[in-house]
Amino acid sequence: MVPSEAKDLNAYTVYSDGACRGNPGPGSWGVVGQDVDGTVLFEQSEFHPETTNNRMELLGATKALEYMIRHLADQKKPQSTAVILYSDSKYVIDGHEKWLPNWKARGWKKADKKEPENLDLWQKFDFITSKFKNLKFRWVKGHSGHPQNERCDQLANQILDDNLNN
Repeated sequence: MVPSEAKDLNAYTVYSDGACRGNPGPGSWGVVGQDVDGTVLFEQSEFHPETTNNRMELLGATKALEYMIRHLADQKKPQSTAVILYSDSKYVIDGHEKWLPNWKARGWKKADKKEPENLDLWQKFDFITSKFKNLKFRWVKGHSGHPQNERCDQLANQILDDNLNN
């Protein structure tokens, strides 16, 4: 099932979540992608032995969009194909919508003239998002029963458990 907004826009959807045990500590991300009919196109996750929660949230969103780029290219879909990224991370959503344009305008500096935290990932995220011509961002409340967000959380925590229990 896809959100009604995605159905209305005939949009593909991607979902991402990050997790961290300790901050910093071992972490992971999980992502899901769906087509306009709700068919799952991919589910992926990855473990990182030493990271932060913000890095995992941002890397998860980046990876979700990278996988969608590959899928759309494989299907010969145009860059104008509507895609919506759903994340429970205010860091990702606010970062993209509020902070990133100002950082770029100041030469990748914050108002205090310091580099933003996780600059390497923000620059990669900016590059990936620029590949889409019709990309929207939506925040969803975490752990609120949103099925795809819950699945991303499950994927992220499963790979964490698998790596920490071995």
